[in-house]
Amino acid sequence: MLVIKDAKIFTSSARGVLENHDILIEDGKIKEISQNIKVDNAQVIDAKGLVVIPGIVDAHSHVGGFGVDTTSPDLNEMTNPSTPEVEAIYAIDPSTRDFKRNLESGITTSIITPGSGNVVCGTAFALKSYGNSVDEMCIKNPVALKVAFGGNPKGAYGGNGKAPMTRMAIADILIDTLNKGKTYLEKKGIEAKENLQYNIGMENVIKVLKKEIPLKVHCEQFDILTIIRIAKQFNVDFTIEHGWGASNFIDEIAASGVKGVNFGPIGIHMTPGECGIVDIDSVIELDKRGVLCSLITDGPLFLPYGIILQAGELVRFGLDVETAIKMITLNPAKICGVSDRVGSIEVGKDADFAIFNAIPGLNTNAIVEYTIVNGEIAYQK
Repeated sequence: MLVIKDAKIFTSSARGVLENHDILIEDGKIKEISQNIKVDNAQVIDAKGLVVIPGIVDAHSHVGGFGVDTTSPDLNEMTNPSTPEVEAIYAIDPSTRDFKRNLESGITTSIITPGSGNVVCGTAFALKSYGNSVDEMCIKNPVALKVAFGGNPKGAYGGNGKAPMTRMAIADILIDTLNKGKTYLEKKGIEAKENLQYNIGMENVIKVLKKEIPLKVHCEQFDILTIIRIAKQFNVDFTIEHGWGASNFIDEIAASGVKGVNFGPIGIHMTPGECGIVDIDSVIELDKRGVLCSLITDGPLFLPYGIILQAGELVRFGLDVETAIKMITLNPAKICGVSDRVGSIEVGKDADFAIFNAIPGLNTNAIVEYTIVNGEIAYQK
């Protein structure tokens, strides 16, 4: 058992912010949140003067599949512009330094996504930053089918004279993949199983068509309108990934039924054109309209601590710090379908916490003192 004593706790739940409260952890779960918890033979963290938030949830990452310790981009199967059959869970090396860096920054859960070299990139999954194997670290698979618009698939294929060379072809490839999924689903309903060849790619597309998982769509600026149009055509759920330039389409996004906007990152080298509008303040307006929003690292493209800096930018633009913290904890957990386990500090949920020496997002000097995953101290400064 572990007890965190006398902390200021941002619960990201209906309980709000608690002063001088304790958290009792048993068997990797949160057992009690109250004052003056006394348990014999428990390990104790004296958190007086410290700030506890839920373990940070990064809704869009490639750590373990790209990065400093990988010799090849194992999350980009760029042999066909539509590869719904590939799954990110098979690409991740849990021993890479990127996971340690995540822990040093308080990131306890990441949504690992393939791409974005293809139009249809494959399935994404959720895993913890701490563990010895992907099977041990994984908490949900799949959580989405990744899709990419714009310069990435155009650059991967167009330069070789192959489709997609244009945004027209990108839309066509996605529409064709969804239509193939519809046909496959219809055949499953009318033909005996032995007469239909099993197709794992189409099985993943069916999950989208049945709204079991959303499309997770890399898009910026007017490409946002393309996915809104296609999602409406096929009546499927989707999330907007990156979303630079969202400020030009606030009304359209708010009315689209989008499952969430996973915005960012900012503070990296931004190129002109589709990535040239850095409008993190659009997240504040979307939040006012009732759109779930989160901040992302796109790791390892952006250093993991950058997710805290982005939360600070929202506070600088006028967002209250409690909501900013929800955008790196509860909101991404909801968007990605893992809020039953992570994202808030509530009894029964996984005991994942980031413990800071000051309020993250408000104090630029806030640093992580402890990161706890499944009730274990995974990092201590």
